Amino acid sequence: MATVLVQLQEIERLSARVIRILGGNPGKFTLQGTNTYLVGQGPKRLLIDTGEGKPVWSQSLKNVLSQEQASVDQAILTHWHPDHVGGVQDLLKISPGATIFKNQPSQGQHNITDGQKFRTEGATLRAFHCPGHAVDHMALILEEEDAMFTGDNVLGQGTAVFEDLATYMSSLEKMQHQFSGQAYPGHGPIIQDGKAKIEEYIHHRKQREDQILDVLSSKEENGTSSSGGWKSADMVKIIYKEVPESLHAAAERGVLQVLEKLEKEGRVQCPEEGLWALSKKAAL
Repeated sequence: MATVLVQLQEIERLSARVIRILGGNPGKFTLQGTNTYLVGQGPKRLLIDTGEGKPVWSQSLKNVLSQEQASVDQAILTHWHPDHVGGVQDLLKISPGATIFKNQPSQGQHNITDGQKFRTEGATLRAFHCPGHAVDHMALILEEEDAMFTGDNVLGQGTAVFEDLATYMSSLEKMQHQFSGQAYPGHGPIIQDGKAKIEEYIHHRKQREDQILDVLSSKEENGTSSSGGWKSADMVKIIYKEVPESLHAAAERGVLQVLEKLEKEGRVQCPEEGLWALSKKAAL
């Protein structure tokens, strides 16, 4: 998470067909709050995500719809996390006829498939399945702008969390080839060069892998353990030495996710419980 957040307006028109409405839920993991987006140019609009159910969000949505003289007839949920789906019932009170779409839908919702297109006046969205942050995660390509709504896979500030690193990295590699313009993230400000930001994310993750492999190599070279292994907590002290210790627990979870990915690839092993080392194959 970035230490200084860019100030965002509660409601802001970002392009001729996109209005961002903040979810009213700023926090450690939500940054300025969840971004929800009203998309289109006609009397019937499409909404991406619904925040977590804060009254300030539903009031903001009412105000925007009144100003635009529009209603919501379709809503797309990028993934299941509460800060993106919590406002569904509020939306349905405002626009009772809205159809809710989500990959792996809940009761009363409609499924989204990879490549599915959603059309509203002035905008065409193409769904792109990109799991990693969440298994059901969907990005949406706005064809008229060659832009992407990246959900929580790519944020406007800081880096994203993920359920499975290997899956997440695979999704990032694919996402960067789906568009060439700006990115509308699930949290944080608009990203002017979306492809460059995704490349930055990929580079950052590969750099973290290299740092971990370097630490494991130094342990083997120094021969300070009979197994040549490192505890993940000790690795954090080296890799995140500039980060306050209060954040080391969270950093350790990230290190373990990287180690698990490297273990699946046969590059590291865990010869003793809680101790990590280069695999014999990787050490050759």
